[in-house]
Amino acid sequence: MPTMFIRHTVSNYEAWRKVYDNFNSVQKAKGVAAQAVYQAADNPNDITVTHDFATVEAAQAFVKSDELKKAMQNAGVVGAPTIWFTNKV
Repeated sequence: MPTMFIRHTVSNYEAWRKVYDNFNSVQKAKGVAAQAVYQAADNPNDITVTHDFATVEAAQAFVKSDELKKAMQNAGVVGAPTIWFTNKV
């Protein structure tokens, strides 16, 4: 199962988390099978999120979606995120 990692800085974790949690229905509709959120130990606004998908193509489509871009803007993401895809072996 492919996993997508997104690492970004947010202006305020609590505000970001509210938007993220409210985005759950869109995540599921776009193929997110499981997700997890991590904070850097030394900076609560340094966030890494994982999303599992059935295919890499579904993950790539999710990244390109206008809904995700809008949610990230509304959530206070600072700068461009770092995004990568993996396959569990």
